[in-house]
Amino acid sequence: MKILAIESSCDETAAAVVENGRTVLSNIVASQIDEHRLYGGVVPEIASRRHVESISGVVGEALSAAGCTLYGIDAVAVTYAPGLIGALLVGVSYAKGLSMYTGKPLVPVHHIAGHIAANYITHPELEPPFLCLVVSGGHSHIVWVESYTEYKVIGRTRDDAAGECFDKVARVLGYPYPGGKYIDEAAKKCSKTAFKFPHPKVSGGEFDLSFSGLKTAVINLVHNSRQRGEELSREDVAASFQKTVSDILGEKTEAAAKSLGCKKIVVAGGVSANSGVRAKMKKVSDSLGAELFMPELRYCGDNAAMIGAQGYYDFLAGRRADESLNAVATLSLEDISMKTEDRK
Repeated sequence: MKILAIESSCDETAAAVVENGRTVLSNIVASQIDEHRLYGGVVPEIASRRHVESISGVVGEALSAAGCTLYGIDAVAVTYAPGLIGALLVGVSYAKGLSMYTGKPLVPVHHIAGHIAANYITHPELEPPFLCLVVSGGHSHIVWVESYTEYKVIGRTRDDAAGECFDKVARVLGYPYPGGKYIDEAAKKCSKTAFKFPHPKVSGGEFDLSFSGLKTAVINLVHNSRQRGEELSREDVAASFQKTVSDILGEKTEAAAKSLGCKKIVVAGGVSANSGVRAKMKKVSDSLGAELFMPELRYCGDNAAMIGAQGYYDFLAGRRADESLNAVATLSLEDISMKTEDRK
């Protein structure tokens, strides 16, 4: 079964053709990073306009690279939530048009579910249930994945997402947007213990996360040093910051895995490309005697292949949409869970 997938939740216009949820026949991504770098972050209105300009060509290239036509696919899958509303609307509108024109079923896909499904591509042997740490620019969740369409969020950030924290710290340190890769590069060659940063605590949620206090601590350190005219190694700050984030994510995931008796740990999302996070999760899984699954680097960030992978399982579960499908800026992963008895 071949699914044409479309992803436009933020600043990447992407399309892919995925077969049976695991085999990627094509995966095309048009990036807007160079333009948004001028502003130090994503400008929603610009992102939406660029999606409009790019989506037709990206979809056409994905079909061509996969060696098939619109009539050679079996369904159209599209990210409809969550994300930047204007950006989402472009992908949803285009996918609805393709579905109506070809008569192919339309499958709405949740963005976070797509990130989790990226691991099905890299690891064809992976099957639920498992515990998944989802870390990206907009999301930080610890999710119990009961089945391909059933999710329970057992931990989440109370404020900033881990990726958002990376970008804001990188900005104050003077790194270009997106700053995560520059922090990662510094961490590979500088002291990870030069500075001791706090591990913020939250009440009322054993596995919940918080990064706002950490971000503020780094920003205050940098600003205070500048005000005193003191020389500060931004590379050492970056390395210490990355270690702190990785330790926080590792500690919470380890605690959740122990509580659930889980022996299968999955990592997903853009921050799963970070070398410090990957190394920490490897240590956590080894200490627990658990299997660890992480996506290939090319499937960590936003892409349409992950949407096609999840779209396949949503299709099998009976999830469909019609011309009334709308984009949703904020939607919990639990709200779209489909239990076995609900499947058609």
